[in-house]
Amino acid sequence: MSIFPMAAPTAGREASEKSWWLYLLLGIVLSIAGVFVLGDVVLASVVSAIVIGWVIVIAGVLEIVHAFSAKGWKGFILDLLLGVLYIIGGGILISNPVAASVSLTLAIGIIWIVSGIFRMVLGSAIWREGGWLVFWSGLLAVLAGAIILAKWPASGLWVLGLLLGIDLIVHGIAWISYSFAVRSGGAVQHA
Repeated sequence: MSIFPMAAPTAGREASEKSWWLYLLLGIVLSIAGVFVLGDVVLASVVSAIVIGWVIVIAGVLEIVHAFSAKGWKGFILDLLLGVLYIIGGGILISNPVAASVSLTLAIGIIWIVSGIFRMVLGSAIWREGGWLVFWSGLLAVLAGAIILAKWPASGLWVLGLLLGIDLIVHGIAWISYSFAVRSGGAVQHA
């Protein structure tokens, strides 16, 4: 059994076709949320940094709980220290989300440039097998990373919000498209 709805077994086909409107609704909500986020990318960037900070704090608390609940575990001290570091790091993000947004944007720019260079090298190595798409995606990543870094630190105020807004819209469009495919019976593969 697959975790992906488009590869659902035939027995679940009727259920998917009957609930196509739920996929459509999800897509519409995600797309509207994306447009809303793009309306104020600075606010979305700050909120994103706060949410990331809270996720890291929660992970730190769980790490500490794990350290104390795993009796006799050799990694107790390391687990405890890791949990404390997560809580401190998350707390820093929460306490100064603007600076966190700027720092995260710097990391994104660097990661895109490095991963883009690797994709360009890989794409060149497999050019004849269709690697040109990998190469061009790498080039776009390098250019996007370079633009972010060229405008940094000011880009830290809008990049996270822009990426979140675009992601929500693309995700929403994907679900809308899927809902129409399910409705017409084309998205469910037969076993």
